[in-house]
Amino acid sequence: MTYPRSFSHIGLSVPNLEEAITFYTEVMGWYTIMEPSDVALDDSPIGVMCRDVFGDSLETFRIAHLSTGDRIGIELFEFPNNVRPENNFEYWKTGIFHYCVQDPDIEGLVEKIKSHGGKQRMPIREYYPGDKPYRMVYCEDPFGNLVEIYSHGYELTYSEGAY
Repeated sequence: MTYPRSFSHIGLSVPNLEEAITFYTEVMGWYTIMEPSDVALDDSPIGVMCRDVFGDSLETFRIAHLSTGDRIGIELFEFPNNVRPENNFEYWKTGIFHYCVQDPDIEGLVEKIKSHGGKQRMPIREYYPGDKPYRMVYCEDPFGNLVEIYSHGYELTYSEGAY
């Protein structure tokens, strides 16, 4: 029988681990559950596991773990020679192109994102204008990762069906 799995965590690549921790703790309110550490792809259990994931060309990287208010994990990776894509919004390509958080004070969170080096990508919009107060907006964090903000929960927003 198929059952709905819980979401555990998401991994984000960032150019500077300390700056990312500051942004995500001060702006998103997430908290650190594992301080930054260096990981070597050596013969240690974590080194072997990471070599399985990243291959033999990577020798080391840095990682930290945060958690959201609803216990979703955020893995922050700082890889050597990190390159920020010129266009991090290639939505037509397969893969993850954004993460979403929920905050009833969308305007306040947008301003915090902007004041910490991020940007607002669009105006705040209503899903059901004049009918329900569900709103959303896309922003970009200072590291180029796209963040969507919802005013209400995902299930509540979409439970009525099609637009």
